[in-house]
Amino acid sequence: MTREGSIRVGDRTITYLEAGDPGGPLVLHNHGGPSSRLEAELFDSYAEANGLRFVCADRPGMGGSDLQPGRTFEGWTDDLLLLADSFGAQRFAVTGWSEGGPWALAAAAYLDPARLVDVVCIAGGNYGTFGSNWAAKYLSSVDALGGRLALHFHPGFTLMYDVLGISATHFADRYAKAITQSACTADREVLADEKVLDAFLRAGRECFRHGADGLVADATMLYKAWPFDMTKVTRPVHFWQGSADTLVPEIINKTVADKTPGAVWHPISGGGHFIAVSHANDILALVANDLAPAEH
Repeated sequence: MTREGSIRVGDRTITYLEAGDPGGPLVLHNHGGPSSRLEAELFDSYAEANGLRFVCADRPGMGGSDLQPGRTFEGWTDDLLLLADSFGAQRFAVTGWSEGGPWALAAAAYLDPARLVDVVCIAGGNYGTFGSNWAAKYLSSVDALGGRLALHFHPGFTLMYDVLGISATHFADRYAKAITQSACTADREVLADEKVLDAFLRAGRECFRHGADGLVADATMLYKAWPFDMTKVTRPVHFWQGSADTLVPEIINKTVADKTPGAVWHPISGGGHFIAVSHANDILALVANDLAPAEH
């Protein structure tokens, strides 16, 4: 069973959805985009099975969380720390899927390993790791265009996400069809489960509750050159990646992992972007194992 909640950070509200075992060690999950805290529903049973308290917070301007002008990567990691404090967790893990991946990597760069003991990036949209839009040559033409618009013509980038929001909120069937048609075979198999597809679509709709501004700000930061250096991150960081991912091609995250000293590479042969769901039990079992020493 999932549980809604929120915290206040200054004059802002951050909303979250809690899943899994409320008595277990804490995992703070960074949702994709367009998505929201409701993404936690996809992981509820897996978190429960592995004894984990799984919490997904809406990033600023998405879902129920307030917009935050001038937000930064480090600022969000501070928010994650405040979330952990609110749950009374001295030690915790951070995960991130797709557009949430870079925020998990930021946590690895900025937070004390004595508290953040496990970091997981799943098919991360790591497009600004080595400079603005560095991964454009590996992306689909649409995603590469998005990066160029984000950097050079922001009104066009905003319009792109406004249209996406209209599609996700008012034309769910067409939106679902477009996602399925662009997906690899493995992802189509995952999305064939109506419960998974429904949860994914609801999380996407919720992202646009207050419009697209939050997502636009979020995605823009991913395309711009990041202010932290993954080549200096020596602590363990788990990278999970499907070889058949058509949304974030494997070469992007393999390159990031190869240049990250602490990277632990978990390749899924034939897996797609939705390995976060199809391999959720394996991923969370490893997280639970890494968090286990804190429980003894």
